[in-house]
Amino acid sequence: MLPPDYEHVDSEMLKVEVNLDDTPGEWLGYVMDKLFEAGANDVYYTPIYMKKNRPAVLLQLLCSEDKLDDMKEILLSETTTLGFRYYPLHVFRMERSTRVIDTKWGPVTLKEGWQDGKVIKASPEYEDCRKLAEKNQIALKDIYQAVWEVVEKEKQ
Repeated sequence: MLPPDYEHVDSEMLKVEVNLDDTPGEWLGYVMDKLFEAGANDVYYTPIYMKKNRPAVLLQLLCSEDKLDDMKEILLSETTTLGFRYYPLHVFRMERSTRVIDTKWGPVTLKEGWQDGKVIKASPEYEDCRKLAEKNQIALKDIYQAVWEVVEKEKQ
């Protein structure tokens, strides 16, 4: 398997999903944290309606095949479900890199996505930006703007 920063396809991934119509909403954040701690690559919830027009939540997660037993243990012990579905999945991942850039407010990690030897996507690390906004008592959007100003200046 290639290192995660090279362009590649993960072919040993699974999409796991379960409909939850009687799991208390307060539990969902806890369950999400447990799934991430156990190795889920992604976890998300979608509001749905089930039989008898009952509001419910569709929990979906992505994980490698070798993590399925861990996901199963959490889903069956921490939610009200009696079962779940899972499907094999191929996940394309573009080449990526990270670097630290210096803004007038402090350093921020920038994640970059590459294609054909060029950066085509970039995203500041949210946690870095949040911490700088709090430390400097300025709006989060101002930190993001400072990052984009440095990136644009580098292009010149």
